[in-house]
Amino acid sequence: MKVLAALCLSAILVTPALAENPMVGGAPMFASRNIIENAVNSADHTTLVAAVQAAGLVETLQGKGPFTVFAPTNEAFAKLPKGTVETLLKPENRDTLVKILTCHVLAADETTALLSDAVMKFGGRAQFTTVGGCKIIAWAENGVFMLQDEKGDVARITIADVMQSNGVIHVIDTVLLPGM
Repeated sequence: MKVLAALCLSAILVTPALAENPMVGGAPMFASRNIIENAVNSADHTTLVAAVQAAGLVETLQGKGPFTVFAPTNEAFAKLPKGTVETLLKPENRDTLVKILTCHVLAADETTALLSDAVMKFGGRAQFTTVGGCKIIAWAENGVFMLQDEKGDVARITIADVMQSNGVIHVIDTVLLPGM
């Protein structure tokens, strides 16, 4: 029964993004390119790209990996209190920006199939520790993966399994924040 439930959950949660060159932000994402090479082409991720550049994380995310990046959209950043993004992009706030961004990165290839396995293994919710040391809780709700940050805010994975040469991207609708 447990195996059947896991198979059903995996089937529900795997999205069409596994197709070759899925579209994200109006641009095809190529599995032969790294996370940065693809992200810069997404119109939905200009704020994220600017933040990664300001934080000095471009080289890291172009590295070998593997990485899993939970990539907030521009709309996700727009949900933050007014002026937050502008403040974070200032050089004097680089450490805080790095902490926030690394709370969106796992040092592994965590496809939805692997997320699903972990969720099933741990009774419906699984905890992951990010590169930035943040704890994220993942679960599935109505066929959609949900992620809860240390502050209790919840993000939905809106586009899953966008494969990269050095990992995988999952597009999310809310910025994940550390407990700070």
